Amino acid sequence: MPDQHGARAAGTAAPQAPQTGRVIDLSRAGKGNYVAARSRLTELIWFFVEACVINNKLLPVSAVRVALLRLFGAKIGANCRFLHPVRVKAPWNLTVGENCWFGVDVWIYNQAPIHIGSNVCISQGSFLSAGSHDMRTNMDLRVAPIVIEDGAWVSSKCVVQMGVTIGRSAVVTPLSVVHRSLEAEGVYGGNPCRFIRKRFDTDAGSVA
Repeated sequence: MPDQHGARAAGTAAPQAPQTGRVIDLSRAGKGNYVAARSRLTELIWFFVEACVINNKLLPVSAVRVALLRLFGAKIGANCRFLHPVRVKAPWNLTVGENCWFGVDVWIYNQAPIHIGSNVCISQGSFLSAGSHDMRTNMDLRVAPIVIEDGAWVSSKCVVQMGVTIGRSAVVTPLSVVHRSLEAEGVYGGNPCRFIRKRFDTDAGSVA
């Protein structure tokens, strides 16, 4: 028979050494430089409108989404296509030019203004985040605008971070993370996003 005392000893975890190093107390994190542009009631109403209509895959009607986004303060130009479910944190912080396309499951997390020019394509699954946390001090919320200039294409499942400007007619290839601003007419990809080539110098084909 196995030694029961030995079995208990083998199953007992060894005492752990004390852990060292700094840990930020998340209970002390604050709003940082974030300023709410609407009341809590408006935010609550928008929460239900977004969940029931804007992010509803059973409603393939662009005009309804555009009308509701405008009703809550978004500035959206003519001929924009919102055929698919999308998420918009704060429509009052969203400006979109003309002839723009938004793919399925685009997430616009705009605690600060996000300005999208004309003839811009934001492909499926992309995430635009105008906010983050101050990881070096107290995890306060920090926000900064995002600008995507005319003719740019943010392709599928990309992440665009706060404070970034994507230049005119630039292309971001799939699954890329944009940490810093990108020059006009370049093709960029990777994590972190890096320059690959000029967009119009060669026949680059499709990106997805």
